[in-house]
Amino acid sequence: MKVICIGNYPPRKCGIATFTENTVKAIQNSSLVQALDVEVEVIAMNDPEQFYDYPPIVTKIIRQNFKQDYLDIAEYINDSKADICLLEHEFGIFGGNSGLLLVSLLRLLKMPIVTTFHTVLEKPNFHQKEVMKIIATYSSGIIVMSKLAIQFLKDIYQISTNKIFFVEHGVPDFESIKLNQSQHPSNWKDKKVMLTFGLLGRSKGIETSIKALPKIIKKHPNFKYVIIGKTHPHVIRHAGEEYRHWLIQLAEDLNVQGHIEFIDEYVSEDRLMSYLLAADIYVTPYCNKAQITSGTLCYALGGGCAVFSTPYWHAEELLQNGRGILFEFGDYEKLAESVIEVLDDPKKIRALQENAYEYGKSITWPLTGKAYATIFNELKSKAVHQEILLKNHYQLMDYPFNPAHLIRMTDSVGMLQHAHGCIPNYQTGYCLDDNARALLLSLMGYQHFQDPLYIQLVVKYLSFVEHMQNPDGSYNNFMTFSKEKFENDQSEDAFGRTIWALGYLVRFAPNDSLFQLGIELFQKTLNQVDLLKHCRGYANSIFGLYHYVKRFPDQERYIQQMAHFANLLCDEFDKYSTNDWHWFETTMTYDNGLLPASLFKAYSILENERFLIVANKSTLFLEQKCFKETNLSLIGNRRWLKMNESFEMYAQQPIDAMAMVILYDSIYHLSQSKDSFEKLKRSFQWFLGYNDLNLPLYDIDTNGCNDGIEEFSINRNQGAESTIAYHLAWLVASTYFDNK
Repeated sequence: MKVICIGNYPPRKCGIATFTENTVKAIQNSSLVQALDVEVEVIAMNDPEQFYDYPPIVTKIIRQNFKQDYLDIAEYINDSKADICLLEHEFGIFGGNSGLLLVSLLRLLKMPIVTTFHTVLEKPNFHQKEVMKIIATYSSGIIVMSKLAIQFLKDIYQISTNKIFFVEHGVPDFESIKLNQSQHPSNWKDKKVMLTFGLLGRSKGIETSIKALPKIIKKHPNFKYVIIGKTHPHVIRHAGEEYRHWLIQLAEDLNVQGHIEFIDEYVSEDRLMSYLLAADIYVTPYCNKAQITSGTLCYALGGGCAVFSTPYWHAEELLQNGRGILFEFGDYEKLAESVIEVLDDPKKIRALQENAYEYGKSITWPLTGKAYATIFNELKSKAVHQEILLKNHYQLMDYPFNPAHLIRMTDSVGMLQHAHGCIPNYQTGYCLDDNARALLLSLMGYQHFQDPLYIQLVVKYLSFVEHMQNPDGSYNNFMTFSKEKFENDQSEDAFGRTIWALGYLVRFAPNDSLFQLGIELFQKTLNQVDLLKHCRGYANSIFGLYHYVKRFPDQERYIQQMAHFANLLCDEFDKYSTNDWHWFETTMTYDNGLLPASLFKAYSILENERFLIVANKSTLFLEQKCFKETNLSLIGNRRWLKMNESFEMYAQQPIDAMAMVILYDSIYHLSQSKDSFEKLKRSFQWFLGYNDLNLPLYDIDTNGCNDGIEEFSINRNQGAESTIAYHLAWLVASTYFDNK
């Protein structure tokens, strides 16, 4: 069996690197003991601008912030004939927001992935939570080192406990190297030694232990506090040795400097074991409760120290049953009292040490290696290709329609245009564009759910549309929050979308009053159709005319207007189309799917073969640009796709995914083709996370839709356009997910 491990590795200096090295050696040693044929190699993560002289077991590296490295390594692992990929996961190791770049690697792997989560957050932000969830989805097995982590994964991240394995953090086999008293450090002779080790930073709370010293020393003058470890590289990068210097100054201010020893080194594991066996007491005075794994605490137990700790999560779990003593965060008085109490009573300190040592024997690295090997063997036969997992993961019925954010974005006037996060941004006011779309969505919502709530919204958005219309039938697009219209700011997009919404209102009005008003506004608006000069204005108007004609099939004027717009679209296509460019313009921008979709709608009424031919050609061209092998990958608005040029996949927008859903719905109503059925579902799944980042655009906490896909993160603003796009696409797609 071949195992490839991804993680930090020595000589990189951090706890994950040490853990990875020990785990790999434990797996190798376990396989030797059990006469198993296990080959292990390591792919090391490199932090920015750092280079390391790795041992031979490290065959490749990934530079943290280089996306191509992740893709190249995925190909390498697949070609390596590895049976298992072991991932050592910690936040801050991988590139992208919350380690998002890692997902691009995992999604390509073709063997079982076993992930060790070193941190499981109780209150993750959006990116942290979604990245963890998708890593868990890709993983056949998940290893955690505390029981609380299992509960968090189940309750917070909705991860099945069937794939979670509990393997405690390993420790060295102290029994085999137990020291004699003569081997203790010479300057510790006749001292009672309290020890702390690990990379220094303010979160370690060393000052709490130093503040406890005056009281302890007064009772036990032979007491010594030893602090082992370099300052964390990230701390050095931002603040230098400020924290260490402050601790030294604090010791001098308290007049305890003669009882403190700083060992400012990365000590080897053998030296660390010697120090732990020589120490009497070990203390972890950490400041933050939210630490779910502590390797240093496990090592202290293994070394048989009397352990004192603040009640962070892992300490609360490990120090049960007399294995240690807890004191509150920052409570140096309680720490001093507790230390004095055990130093005064040799039986108490001996009991703590013996309980710790006995427990340490049950979590040694050889046992860890055996547990990992057992998990690998179990999962090796259960490999499921990741795309099969994903196909079952992104299902519309798991995300019920909820208009909460639509309502949040709507005030007494209409729908506000933009949002800051999930709250309306009043500074940018309102626009006709979004209120016309909101009107369409509310009408569709009422048709689908028959809930009077949507009639109330229809009235509100329709009132806004009427307010923005000029006496001649044209429209202004923008209005400030203080109700000032922008004059002469007419938008073809907004005009066309208004025709679409009004046509839909005429066809599906929930009552006669709205029906009559819809006819009046529609006909008044159509008086200004000559204002339209561009493709999206034509396309949006065709949708409105389609619905109007469906309601009044004998209205020849509107049938001819639809034919006129469809022919104008085809004229544009003929004008710009070449042997390798089959589009209506020299640039592919936004709402692209609506252009061919409108021609399919026009064809369904007029049966003009020209419309069908252009619609099919342009759809095929659009698919070539926007469908990867597995998922929808839209043209981003950071740089549009110009003829014969490349384009950006970043700043992908929800309106484009919505347009693709509408496109395939239009095709399916004509042909009932399985291809359009499946592509519609894949297009909608873009919102749920079946996209380039594997992160959802729809936010189940706010019921809003994030504004787009960036290169390394999701744009977390949830404006009107995006939220309408998601909910409108949901209403169109729901029928297709109901009928698998």
